[in-house]
Order: sequence, then structure tokens, then C-alpha cells
Amino acid sequence: MNLKVKLFAGLAQRAKTRELSVELPKGSTVMDLTQAISHQWPDLADLIGVVNVAVNHQFAGGDQLLHAGDEIALIPPVSGGSDQLFAITDQPLSADRMIEMVVNPYAGAAVAFCGTVREFTRGRRTVHLEYEAYREMAEKMLEQIGQEIAGKWPGTVAAIHHRVGKLEISEISVVIAVATPHRAESFEAGRYAIERIKQMVPIWKKEVWEDGETWVGSQVDRSRVNHLNS
Repeated sequence: MNLKVKLFAGLAQRAKTRELSVELPKGSTVMDLTQAISHQWPDLADLIGVVNVAVNHQFAGGDQLLHAGDEIALIPPVSGGSDQLFAITDQPLSADRMIEMVVNPYAGAAVAFCGTVREFTRGRRTVHLEYEAYREMAEKMLEQIGQEIAGKWPGTVAAIHHRVGKLEISEISVVIAVATPHRAESFEAGRYAIERIKQMVPIWKKEVWEDGETWVGSQVDRSRVNHLNS
């Protein structure tokens, strides 16, 4: 049987294509597929061991059987280099770079949301903001949000980067990029992502004013997270 396998981000860049065509016998599994890809495309071999495989918009284990007509995608690793889809970083953020990471031939729309540092809040002047995160957990939570988005809006590819450290006025603190088959889902998925970040991701900010400073409390509201995960 012939299987079509979608590639994204760093995988697509390395393979120089967005889709692989793989021939396997009937009764083959996800593991058989990844082994075949490693053999036929050696440039991808070192990444195959760390990718997730999605079959019909659901993450699949190595023993899952494959069938002709399945929609298969290799989900790139969420850490490692500039192609990281979900990241906490102390480096300046780029909406253009994030859009490049998610745009693909199956998308009809792409949207980037940027959160920026504003100078005035309810008449009070902000000098700068300082962001702090529990990085390891925060990146896993961002990845979870990406998986939730893929489940709610099939065919969506998302990337989320949040900055930490000292940010000056008008600098970008967060970028959410989503690419979807249709435009309405792009706006819906982007809004969903920023709300979930506020609810569940361990990121804090210190507002520094001309006459004082304060930490804005933990993003984590347990009751809301439990409710949304139920």
C-alpha cells in the first residue's frame, strides 16, 4: 500500500519536501513506517527517533496498524534549534519567522498573534516588564496547547514562543502562529492559544512602574485548568 506522510518545520526543510510517499505491505505499523523512512531518507534518520507520528489527527504508538488512505504526519521535535515549535526564549521574537514555521501546502490561512509591552495601563506608566518562567514545564504546556489545537481544528499547525527576561516598551513578549485549512479556524485557534497560556502555563511577569513594581501572579488557575481538561 502507498502511504502519504506530511512533514513540517525542520523535517520538511531537511527533506526538501512537504510530503513523502512510502510503499509498505498491508498490516504494517507506525514503527515499520518510521524504519522505512529512516532507510529511504537517511538525512531524516537522526530525527525519526524523536518525532511523534500522528495518524488521522491523533498521536499514534509504534504498534498502531496503518491503512491505505490514512492521513499521516510526522510531528517535529519540540526542542532543538531554531525550528522549535514551542519555546521559552530570552531572544527577540519574530512573527515572520513563526509564520514560516507553520505555513504548509495544506493551509489556506495563517495568522500570527503578537503580545507586546504597552506603556500605559489604566493611566499608569510602565517602564518595562520582566518575565520569568518554569522553562521545562512551560514548554511542555505550550506543546500540550498545540496538541489541543490540532485536536479541535484538524489540519492545524501551531507554534508558540514566549520570551523571558527584561522587555522594553513595544517589544514582543509572545508570538502564536497558526496555519489552518480555512481562515475562520486560524483566528479561533489563535485566540484559544492565548487564553490557554494565561490559564495553565507557568509564566510570570513583573510590572515595573515609575513609582514601584509588582509581580502579576501565577498564570496557573487550578480550578480553570481542571475544568478545561475535563
